[in-house]
Amino acid sequence: MNIKRVVLDTNVLLAAGRSRMGASFALLRALRDERFRLLASVPLFLEYEAVLKRPEQLAAGQRSTALVDAFLDGLSLRVEPVHLFYLWRPQLRDPADEMVLETALNGRAAALVTFNVNDFAAARRFALPVITPAMFLHELLKEVA
Repeated sequence: MNIKRVVLDTNVLLAAGRSRMGASFALLRALRDERFRLLASVPLFLEYEAVLKRPEQLAAGQRSTALVDAFLDGLSLRVEPVHLFYLWRPQLRDPADEMVLETALNGRAAALVTFNVNDFAAARRFALPVITPAMFLHELLKEVA
């Protein structure tokens, strides 16, 4: 079985933290079960931390910063680090999304998983698939069948 190496946009982690019923949470379970490899750069992982610890996110998920720290500690055990040797900026309308794309490109990801597929239209120039969590989950489930 070929283990895919992917980058998860921060919004996928946010969705997983808000509901255990969706594809995003199922992807975290698949990651735990080593069904795919998560790629992350230092800037992207720091964004995960900053966004997950925003007061509105903590309140929405009824979590403490200590719980987020524990989650991130566990997540870091599953991450394949990506070193950003080349910056591709500017490619996207939202400068905050550039680090997500750069992580995927520098890490030679098989896909970038996000809810904001249209925001990453520039990824087509690099032949990088940009897919939703549901689409990626469907791919993982097809491999099992």
